[in-house]
Amino acid sequence: MPHGGDAAEFFPANPVSNVEDLEGQKGTTEHVENASISEEKNTPRDIHYDAQEDFSKPRTGLRKLLRRNPSLDFIQEVAVANSEELDPAEVKSVEKKLFWLIVPALAIDYMFYYIDKTTLAYAALFDFKKDLHLKGSDYNNLSSIFYVGWVVWAIPGNLLLAKFPLAKYLAINIFLWGVFLMVQASSKDYGDMVAFRFVSGMFEAVADPCFVAMTSMWFTRKQQPTIIGYWYTFNGVGIAIGGLFGYAIGNIKGNLQSWRYEFLIIGALCSGWAIFMGIVLPDSPHTAKWLTRRQAVITMSRKRYDHHTVEKRQLKWDQVWETVKDPKTYLYFALGFFANVPNGATSNFGTLVVKGFGFSTLNVTLLQIPYGTFIALMILAAIYVNHRTHYLNVRTYLMAGVTVLTVIGFALMAFTKGIAPRLIGYYLTGSSNAVFVLALSLVSGNVGGTTKKVLASAAIFLGVAVGNIVGPYSFLASEAPVYRTGIIVCMASRSAEIVVILLLRICFVLPNRLRDKKFADGDERYDPNVQEFNDLTDKQNLHFRYVS
Repeated sequence: MPHGGDAAEFFPANPVSNVEDLEGQKGTTEHVENASISEEKNTPRDIHYDAQEDFSKPRTGLRKLLRRNPSLDFIQEVAVANSEELDPAEVKSVEKKLFWLIVPALAIDYMFYYIDKTTLAYAALFDFKKDLHLKGSDYNNLSSIFYVGWVVWAIPGNLLLAKFPLAKYLAINIFLWGVFLMVQASSKDYGDMVAFRFVSGMFEAVADPCFVAMTSMWFTRKQQPTIIGYWYTFNGVGIAIGGLFGYAIGNIKGNLQSWRYEFLIIGALCSGWAIFMGIVLPDSPHTAKWLTRRQAVITMSRKRYDHHTVEKRQLKWDQVWETVKDPKTYLYFALGFFANVPNGATSNFGTLVVKGFGFSTLNVTLLQIPYGTFIALMILAAIYVNHRTHYLNVRTYLMAGVTVLTVIGFALMAFTKGIAPRLIGYYLTGSSNAVFVLALSLVSGNVGGTTKKVLASAAIFLGVAVGNIVGPYSFLASEAPVYRTGIIVCMASRSAEIVVILLLRICFVLPNRLRDKKFADGDERYDPNVQEFNDLTDKQNLHFRYVS
């Protein structure tokens, strides 16, 4: 973001898009224009709120802490605001406040999240394999076992996400993964490291879904791709800073091996940040102490044309069943899988591959700085292009186009000789991070219903985990340091990812056309309060339109 710029200027829509742009949104949303809208204003008693039981019992102690759903009074205030025009200046002020308080916190979270996951790759540069007497596929196993823990805990961990306060739940998990990162420094053999990495993977299983859920809760659907892009950009920042950490730690002359300092220092920083974040970051608009009541109402009301519902921390089994039956759920899984077979390989073997080009250990750590910078720039470029073309509904085409760059990158690494073309190819593979940013925004913006959104996020991240488990095994120890088979597998996986992206586009476009036809024929009517306060899924809410 340019220094000194107004944060709101960089949102994907005008910062007051739900106020100044209402006519434009209505014009591009035919189902709203053509619907027979009742002229009677909805009063608070007209609202159908499906969680009355939340208010029927007094909440005390732990129940009060864990089940802080919005009060009926708050719901009524949002309903009244929905029937009025919001003040553009108020909305701009609130969105600016949200940007500077939410986005930096998520960005730093994500930076630590990625640095944490790459500590093993840096440890491998510092005689980690020799000190723990690793043989054969032991290193591959250590790369994959982290994501086995992720898979084991993905579903239960994300079901808990639907029940507990988001920010506190995320902070606790970050604290624990920092603790177990430090514990890995005490490993004396292969068995110790296997156990510690398995548990670490469990605590990281909820991270990405938490980030996406928080983005969806605080920002409008048009803003979400850019907001996700901003915090995901710190993936690249994490790689660059991780390279600096690796270089600095590699020069420590202490009583411990360098790789042990890597785990201790990064783990301590993660846990320390988690404590701060758990205190400062709010769980929801209606519980945010740094928002006034009016600002909290505006935060919710400005999302009225997203046709997303008020978040409720409760598990709905009908939404669980709908998620299981929805074919898009399995495409989300496939997208996560094919995108992360290469990620699982390069995040653990990337430094070893670059060292195989002919660079020294410390120079390899420094070469991660331009790699991380390129990733950050690609993410920013992708979200800028997506912002400029959002009205064309071509997000999936943009994703497919950028994925082609990663295919070219792996081809250069596999089929060329010489340091320069292979290093350029390695850097090009970082383009995939920009694709995944847009993929996350597809899930956050194209799934309705609190429980369904959590499970859809779990599906894509379950695919992420399985892909990261499989990826390292394509890099054969017998082919070190070239690893040609692994690189070709990565190229094929990226090609399959393009196919999945285009299939998802079909699943988004066809329902939109059918729903537009129903409203054009006058078969459906629009009632904003019934639609937006009943925690409806994207399938149940016929006013919902998919972004493609």
